Amino acid sequence: MSTYSIAVIGGGPAGLMAAETLIQAGVDVDVYDAMPSVGRKFLLAGRGGLNLTHSEAATDFRTRFGAAQVQVSQWLDQLDAQGLRDWSHQLGIDTFVGSSGRVFPAQMKAAPLLRSWLQRLRARGVKVHTRHIWRGWSDDGSLMLDTPTGPIIKRVDAVVLAVGGGSWARLGSDGSWQGLLQQQGVAVSPLLPANCGFLTNWSPYFVERFAGQPLKSIAMAPQGNFTPQRGECMVTQDGLEGGLIYAWSSALRSAVLADGQVTLTIDLLPDRDLDQVMAEVTRPRGARSWSSHLASRLNLRGVKMGLLRECLPKSIFDSPESLARVIKCLPVPLHGMRPLDEAISSAGGVCLDGLTPDLMVSAMPGVFCAGEMLDWEAPTGGYLLTACFASGRVAGQGVLRWLGM
Repeated sequence: MSTYSIAVIGGGPAGLMAAETLIQAGVDVDVYDAMPSVGRKFLLAGRGGLNLTHSEAATDFRTRFGAAQVQVSQWLDQLDAQGLRDWSHQLGIDTFVGSSGRVFPAQMKAAPLLRSWLQRLRARGVKVHTRHIWRGWSDDGSLMLDTPTGPIIKRVDAVVLAVGGGSWARLGSDGSWQGLLQQQGVAVSPLLPANCGFLTNWSPYFVERFAGQPLKSIAMAPQGNFTPQRGECMVTQDGLEGGLIYAWSSALRSAVLADGQVTLTIDLLPDRDLDQVMAEVTRPRGARSWSSHLASRLNLRGVKMGLLRECLPKSIFDSPESLARVIKCLPVPLHGMRPLDEAISSAGGVCLDGLTPDLMVSAMPGVFCAGEMLDWEAPTGGYLLTACFASGRVAGQGVLRWLGM
């Protein structure tokens, strides 16, 4: 082992990948985590099937990171989707591509992968310390930690911070680190919900009939110059949640924060073009109700029909042409987001322009950051997790370069 001593604060994917990168170079590594065990959010995220990464083409994959695309692409140069699958295979965990293009471990769960990974890390010499809460720095730059046996001061040659964002606080990602970094002059953007549900004012009747039901085979986009995406989401008691909403959460959040509201447009029948819908809606319906007519001609029924009636004035049904148009572009007003702690992930965090390409804090030489605590975001589908792993590797490599190794 090298004479250098490195601390990694946070035992999630980014922190453990940084630790693995360092231990492979022969550096003494201690991982400190505030929770009773490491990887808790990782385990919960994988409880219903761990979406490790995505199989889409690399050029498309890299477009999923919005304003941080350039920086995240540099991380992916060190560990991309295929590299992450290869890494998993080296742990003895095979992967497969699902019908949606998402990549899962063969056993679907996160626990076998994490267990195998921790066994390998410990065998190589990584020391994991749980129930160790990082409290910042002492006057001489040492780390301060609260432990089960009392406070300790730890002098290290470098530290990798990988303490998560602000969602799912009960699993350790509570955002309490923000003040510690801001005290050191590090620029931090406020933490905001990402991959979250959005709020609207459903009527009691609609909630009673349709809350908890999925909206399948739809397309949606925020109102404006956006290309609709296809997928599905879920009607909740106070709004909409699910994969398709999460895909638009950044744009929807920006509009809500700027204007207090945003209009979401939903194409209830994306497999039919407007002319086809118009032709069926304008057919004579005789004595049939609109519900029967639309169910018969367009298979539009259940929650989709309920949504039409919920979001439109009754007068729209007096104009078949207007009705056909809103079936293809139904406006749903949204006025807020679910709380940060309920979000799958968070946006905001340590500003990327205050970091070197190696993810070292420019204002604090020897301090590196990785994972969700950085100011970037990605939709669900394996993108977020892949970039967290990749940032951990970049931070670990950065430590080695900074130490001249």
